[in-house]
Amino acid sequence: MHIDLDRGGPDGMTADVAVIGAGAAGIAVCRRLLAEGLSVILLESGGFDHEAGPAALNRGENIGEEYYRLEDSRLRFFGGTTAIWGGRCAEFDPIDFERRPWVPHSGWPIDHAEVAPYYAEARTAFGLPRSLPDLGDALGAAMPAFADDELSTPAWLFDERFDRFSHANSRDLLDHPRCTVVTHATVREILATGSARGVDRLVVRGLAGQRLTVTARHYVLAAGGIENPRLLLASRSVMRSGLGNGHDQVGRYFMEHPHARGGRIVGGATWALLRAFGRHRVGGLTVAPLIAAAPALQAREGLLNTSLTLAGRRSAESRQALLVAAYERIKHDAAPTARGRHVWKMMKRTVNALQKVVDPARPWALEKLGMTDLALVVRAEQAPNPDSRVTLGDALDATGMPRARLDWRTSAIDVDSVRGLVGALGRELERLGLGKVEPAPWLAEQPRRWTTDPLISTHPIGGYHHMGTTRMADDPRQGVTDGQGRVHGIDNLYVAGSSLFPTSGWANPTLTIVALAMRTADRIAARLRMSSAPSLHRLPPRSAAG
Repeated sequence: MHIDLDRGGPDGMTADVAVIGAGAAGIAVCRRLLAEGLSVILLESGGFDHEAGPAALNRGENIGEEYYRLEDSRLRFFGGTTAIWGGRCAEFDPIDFERRPWVPHSGWPIDHAEVAPYYAEARTAFGLPRSLPDLGDALGAAMPAFADDELSTPAWLFDERFDRFSHANSRDLLDHPRCTVVTHATVREILATGSARGVDRLVVRGLAGQRLTVTARHYVLAAGGIENPRLLLASRSVMRSGLGNGHDQVGRYFMEHPHARGGRIVGGATWALLRAFGRHRVGGLTVAPLIAAAPALQAREGLLNTSLTLAGRRSAESRQALLVAAYERIKHDAAPTARGRHVWKMMKRTVNALQKVVDPARPWALEKLGMTDLALVVRAEQAPNPDSRVTLGDALDATGMPRARLDWRTSAIDVDSVRGLVGALGRELERLGLGKVEPAPWLAEQPRRWTTDPLISTHPIGGYHHMGTTRMADDPRQGVTDGQGRVHGIDNLYVAGSSLFPTSGWANPTLTIVALAMRTADRIAARLRMSSAPSLHRLPPRSAAG
């Protein structure tokens, strides 16, 4: 059932589980819980498409390193930011879950083996096979024979369905008799019980002043890496520092996948390298290899699990090509409505189709003519930094909630890790006779500061990946939730999404978001099965549904 709070609805609703946020995490949780026979209320602050009013709730203040405007850094409508997602899917590596002595604050309370079964299930949610072919064998001789203790060549797989989490592709939720989707429903506060050991109810507001109270047995916060800590911090009627914040951990350790130019390759096998690290079709899958620091290199030189790709790019001293500039303007300046997203997707499909015809010939030719560099496009792991954080500002949004303030900070190890990876690539390419690496000048500068390059990517600052702000940890003094995603000290409140990640790895977060969301939903379902309390499944009358 669907209720649009802008058009009215009941004053109160109850269900077994209430989920805040209809992005990839929230939708994955809902589907899992419904499959277990539970009733769910899914609350979405926006509607089914981009609207100026809900989008304005994202506004906030950047007080740290240069970042995207907060109102542009995420989408507030059903499906969330997956509406403009590039479809990259990759697992985190086993080392990402480990405590690394050279990486302060590293280590997850779970290991890769515990998540592996959920990765298999999550892949099916993106139209990918549960078990993947051996990509190394499939790509074969196309890949350089890098030394195992220097470099690895993992790969992205691509979900080629742009709108997988749209409302049009979520009729299973909207039509389900045990699921109520409420749009234009912004959770203003998660109201704790008097003892603060549990959540009593959700206080929900519409932009025109509508009020709704939602009661459930368990609650899942799945609103993203900025909104998750924002809502916890703003829920302070009972705990003045906010929910889950007894040790001042909520909002800390904000991480991105920062982008940069790592340098260029000169005098080498441009054609072979562009072919190797372009997109491939393997067993019906689209695959794109990349270059990362091998675990042995990370341990030996104290590096993060940073990655880079190879691509033809104009030199750092050049101006952007007119066609590329036009594409970026359309993508970034147009409102992300269904029409605007359709135009962007058509352009993206056209560009991808052209690339299949001309790549790697075009970048090879341009590089040979001296018009572009064979550039090292860095997509880095950022080390967890407790001073990189989301807090509350003084300004209020239209619902009366304090706006977010982002203080994004990188660390010296982030720069050192790029320099180490670039150095290893240089050694390996020279050993294999494939070229010479010229590192970017910023990697040798003091003090060590992260430096972005507007010509290196259509997203030059980072991947719009908001991670780490409600991190998992066994010790509540080191994180906000336990290894199941349950907020420390609050029995019936869980978090889903990349805000759970203690470290960020190189992999895009969406596959791991869905895998962890499935895992948390299973934990909730198991607890409810063991409980003797009756179901709270009580839906509003049909007359209220849209």
